[in-house]
Amino acid sequence: MSIRFDAIVGVKDESIYEIHTHAAGPAGQLPLTPELLREAPSGDLFGWTQNVGMGWSASRLLGKQVLILGTQGGIRREDGSPIALGYHTGHWEVGLLMREAAEELNRWGGIPFAGYVSDPCDGRSQGTAGMFDSLPYRNDAAMVMRRLIRSLPTRSAVIGVATCDKGLPAMMIALAGMRKLPVVVVPGGVTLPPTRGEDAGKVQTIGARYAHGELSLEEAADLGCRACATPGGGCQFLGTAGTAQVVAEALGLTVPHAALAPSGQAVWAEMARQSARAALHMAESGLTAEQIVTDAAIRNAMAAHAAFGGSTNLLLHIPAIAHAAGVRIPDAADWTAVNKQVPRLVSVLPNGPVHHPTVRVFLAGGVPEVMLHLRKLGLLEEKALTVSGLSVGEVLDWWESSERRSRMRQVLKEKDGVDPDSVIYSPSKARQAGMKSTVTFPRGNIAPEGAVIKSAAIDPAVLDADGVYCHVGRAKVFTTERSAIHAIKNGGIKAGDVMVLIGRGPSGTGMEETYQLTSALKHLSFGNRVTLLTDARFSGVSTGACIGHIGPEALAGGPIGKLRDGDWIEVRIDPTALEGQINMLGSGEQPGTPDEGHQELLRRTLHSDLMEDPDLPDDTRLWAALQAISGGTWKGCIYDTEAIIRTLKAGRAVLESDGE
Repeated sequence: MSIRFDAIVGVKDESIYEIHTHAAGPAGQLPLTPELLREAPSGDLFGWTQNVGMGWSASRLLGKQVLILGTQGGIRREDGSPIALGYHTGHWEVGLLMREAAEELNRWGGIPFAGYVSDPCDGRSQGTAGMFDSLPYRNDAAMVMRRLIRSLPTRSAVIGVATCDKGLPAMMIALAGMRKLPVVVVPGGVTLPPTRGEDAGKVQTIGARYAHGELSLEEAADLGCRACATPGGGCQFLGTAGTAQVVAEALGLTVPHAALAPSGQAVWAEMARQSARAALHMAESGLTAEQIVTDAAIRNAMAAHAAFGGSTNLLLHIPAIAHAAGVRIPDAADWTAVNKQVPRLVSVLPNGPVHHPTVRVFLAGGVPEVMLHLRKLGLLEEKALTVSGLSVGEVLDWWESSERRSRMRQVLKEKDGVDPDSVIYSPSKARQAGMKSTVTFPRGNIAPEGAVIKSAAIDPAVLDADGVYCHVGRAKVFTTERSAIHAIKNGGIKAGDVMVLIGRGPSGTGMEETYQLTSALKHLSFGNRVTLLTDARFSGVSTGACIGHIGPEALAGGPIGKLRDGDWIEVRIDPTALEGQINMLGSGEQPGTPDEGHQELLRRTLHSDLMEDPDLPDDTRLWAALQAISGGTWKGCIYDTEAIIRTLKAGRAVLESDGE
């Protein structure tokens, strides 16, 4: 379609020339006093002028000001239909939550403000250069959010409304960093699964399954159309978005039973109103972020992550939240200790054993129900405070005998015919079902700094008699995700192979998410007999023998960058003991020993095709450099201001001495 110039600039509406050059201005008077005029900053006074200029009544200027920050995307008509699309369902209905919170603040005499910092969709950017901005976006958004908060100096509290993979972690980082302010998180909930069809995780594999003849064109088109059965909320599985919601509640940053609510429904809207009341209560009582996000809260979040079987991406986000809050940053040893203590209790997509959608987890009791079990095991910090003003223990006392708990569980039985105790297991039932703890941190000559695997999600069919995953196979090395997925789709990968994807860590791609690969392997008939190693990261819905976060990354000189096609690779993961090794065993006709492989790697140079992706934006290159100085992946890809300043000063001193 071509549009002529006269169609662009032609005028058909004469009203555009009916222009006013002045107006009477708002009625009323600002509630000024002599003291305010003498002592208040001019910004406070001009802020009132701006407020009435936007239509706020001058008689209502003295209420508590509360900033509502949201990740809203798209433009909706009043009936919910799109005028302009958002990036994803997760931010499509967020504005409705913001509206509910704002109206509740109005009812209580508050003055709501609203600001927006939207977010990308990791599903939409899979396999594209858009993924190079995904993880770096989190830091950028958190900084913008904090700048917006500080730019409203008269605010008494902040409500953050967010849902998905990067927007919600960014919001939690931003709010945790506002240590002296009352803050509340409102999770944006989940979309519903189709009555007949596939969830939004599995449907992302229609291309790979079609290429292997496992789906027809008509089946792929039908399944792809119906996967997002309702227009709002995060995906129906416990990926990064769902796990981030769970973590927000476990940290005490939400009202009780907030995570994973069905988007657009009455229970979801009520949560926003509850959150507005909580924010006002915090402002009145003096409860602030630094009293919520403590070392104890971080431990609770890690315990909830383990009990739910959460996304490995939270190993990047929880440390970043801790850093923002100024509390201790957990390390790999802390994660291992938590996962050895805390049983996995939730049967949900993608881990199973039964693939319940997240809305069923909400109805079964969600975070408070899981925490009841953890409390009985003595694995919870009950004295940690929540934004409700109560401690975690007090919230659980209420929950255990609440009408809400009993009625939600009854809804699950009546609507879906599902026993809530078959979604959130007791520890004894989880043991009987063979449910394993969530994550393992393998090391070896390929990963001297460590790596991570969601060991709970390895297919039980490929474990040996001792329940251990053992695989010795030949490497097939790829330096781009495009070449790797091409090999999967076109017969280049077979059962028994070890796929190695290198140069896709922070320095190469901004640490891209490689769900395109992991999902294809999960849903292809032979994929459970393929191991994937990478210095990139995975989607929260990834499962299988997929080992990521391998450090040092290839472009930092890590041994993974020295692997070649045909190398013997040994992978051993014990999901019960939470121990693992990944080693190169040489390149001869038969595998050697880890020590022989180590010596061969020492003699090698980096792979000849290894390089920073040519499409990597300068913004992401800068992010990669700053987070590397700040401790890298295992510190959560944060910006450590003091470390960065020290490094810059040291560099400047070297330059000055060279100049002499």
